[in-house]
Amino acid sequence: MNNKINRILAIIPARGGSKGVPRKNIKELGGKPLLAYTAEAALASKWIDSVILSSEDEEIIKVAKDYGVEVPFVRPQELAQDQSGSIEVVEHAIKFFEEKGAYFDAVILLQATSPFREEGFIDRAVQKFIDSGADALVSVLPVPHEFNPHWVFEADNNDNLSIATGEKHIIKRRQDLPKAYFRDGSIYITKTEVLKKGSFFGEKLTYIESNPKLYVNIDTMEDWKKAEEMVLD
Repeated sequence: MNNKINRILAIIPARGGSKGVPRKNIKELGGKPLLAYTAEAALASKWIDSVILSSEDEEIIKVAKDYGVEVPFVRPQELAQDQSGSIEVVEHAIKFFEEKGAYFDAVILLQATSPFREEGFIDRAVQKFIDSGADALVSVLPVPHEFNPHWVFEADNNDNLSIATGEKHIIKRRQDLPKAYFRDGSIYITKTEVLKKGSFFGEKLTYIESNPKLYVNIDTMEDWKKAEEMVLD
């Protein structure tokens, strides 16, 4: 697999049919549309060659253009449904560019619903991705120890519990638990050749830790209220 990364495409996916927070991608947060936070962070990156929006919504497209984001196509309606997956959205963008003779070595997916990123965070993530030689990188936050998979139980159809990791004996001390992380949604970086195989992660996946003080992933009105409080702080 090719480890050389020369050209990077950033995709901001933003469809118009959000239900938990209606029109959230262009809803004003702290005096500017939610989408603007991610657009500004992406455009400030020294590594990204092109920042594009993938959307089917004319109003979202206009807002993105106002903030300097390219909109080379309108996303097909069949890729803008509740059940539409991010991998299909990214594959569509890659195919669009390659049909026009434009090729990228890696794609960064930046979700507008994770608006807050430290200055330079994207570039640090790209640098680690390149240095690691990994197929992909995701941003993460630590899982609280009480939710560590070694302390989590699964129930079978008879209401019998077993340790989620498959181990027979539980790890007794918190200090002995291995580190565990969850994806925070801020950034995904993947080699294009891996994406073409239908995966965001490939065989070798690395990570970068986000700032927990900036974490919010907006899906509900409660999330939106949290984001508003963070902006005021």
